[in-house]
Amino acid sequence: MTTAAMSCAAAVANPRHNLKPATSITTTQMAAFPANISLPLNMGAAHKPRSIACSSSTTVQNSPAAAPAGSSSDRVFNFAAGPATLPENVLLKAQEELYNWRGSGMSVMEMSHRGKEFLSIIQKAESDLRTLLNISSEYSVLFLQGGATTQFAAVPLNLCKPDDVVDYVITGSWGDKAFKEAAKYCKPKSIWSGKSEKYTKIPSFDALEQTPGAKYLHICANETIHGVEFKDYPKPADENTLLVADMSSNFCSKPVDVTKFGVIYAGAQKNVGPSGVTIVIVRSDLIGNAQPITPVMLDYKIHADNNSLYNTPPCYGIYMCGLVFEDLIAQGGLSEVEKKNAKKASILYDAIDGSKGFYWCPVEKSVRSLMNVPFTLAKPELEAEFVKEASMEKMVQLKGHRSVGGMRASIYNAMPLAGVEKLVSFMKDFQARHDG
Repeated sequence: MTTAAMSCAAAVANPRHNLKPATSITTTQMAAFPANISLPLNMGAAHKPRSIACSSSTTVQNSPAAAPAGSSSDRVFNFAAGPATLPENVLLKAQEELYNWRGSGMSVMEMSHRGKEFLSIIQKAESDLRTLLNISSEYSVLFLQGGATTQFAAVPLNLCKPDDVVDYVITGSWGDKAFKEAAKYCKPKSIWSGKSEKYTKIPSFDALEQTPGAKYLHICANETIHGVEFKDYPKPADENTLLVADMSSNFCSKPVDVTKFGVIYAGAQKNVGPSGVTIVIVRSDLIGNAQPITPVMLDYKIHADNNSLYNTPPCYGIYMCGLVFEDLIAQGGLSEVEKKNAKKASILYDAIDGSKGFYWCPVEKSVRSLMNVPFTLAKPELEAEFVKEASMEKMVQLKGHRSVGGMRASIYNAMPLAGVEKLVSFMKDFQARHDG
């Protein structure tokens, strides 16, 4: 009998597993298990794990009090830029509620989006998000679809007439994409671009030559690919000019004064949920002026009037966002979350800067992202080996974006301190074996 079959048989025989008789496994079924189970490539004899360990004083954040045995050790540290890692206790809560949500007899995935059960979920999610960001009643909160990329079109369609001029500060690839999309619906003007310096800086706000009468000033608050983050926000020179921000990759990673903005939009899949949910926070007096050509699904008024339920929304994704919001509140709110993020980022950047050039981060220190840390190796030929060995140590998705190369460690809210410490330990070990 194979090990896998023996485990199944033991599970059936053990009444503590509370399996119903209908789930018993027959001899024929057990025989169907493969006689030889192939191990993953990273378990081969060619690589002997070096037991890269994190600090003994560190406990994994967000670990639940009663996690299933071995659950943490079964998971990797996922440094992906998005979809990104989620809090372990949130995943376990979702697992617990997956089959039968709080006695409703249904999974959230089966609920009518207009039923009382889901209404309670989306209303609680909105309420908790308003608490986290101190969003006043003067703003509408919309749970939409299509990612931040869809908002590149929705923003000018809702805020502008075709001849309106709007200003864009382009600090990376996403700001550039937003600028190019807006050209279809209004007259965008690039008032600053960091492209010539490979998007490693953010301009002095005083040096920005804003356009008088511009309808809005658009920024990308954190550039996921290039690792550049606004630490403060520019003030529009004209009091009638709105500030608009794509906050996808640092949304809910720190407190934000929402009153400074006309519109904030963010894809959820970095910090607050799975892919499929896009959150828009828009000042309510700006709603209702969409261009006539605006598709119904991009019109903020349609969604605001219907409380984000005009059509079937991404119900399960919204539910997951709600669980994350609850978790962020339980951590003490976004001020406490920001402290944790700053500590993680400091440890990683210190390791890079202290490597005597073996690792290098190209971003100007004053605007380095707390969320996305790009770095290169002095010997580019070692990059593939770095990624391979890190994966063997259960640290994945460290390869940089295809447009810039190198490495990128995304250390969003849900990345525990232990994950960053393990990465730094690995980096030091890798350097010791390959430097010189």
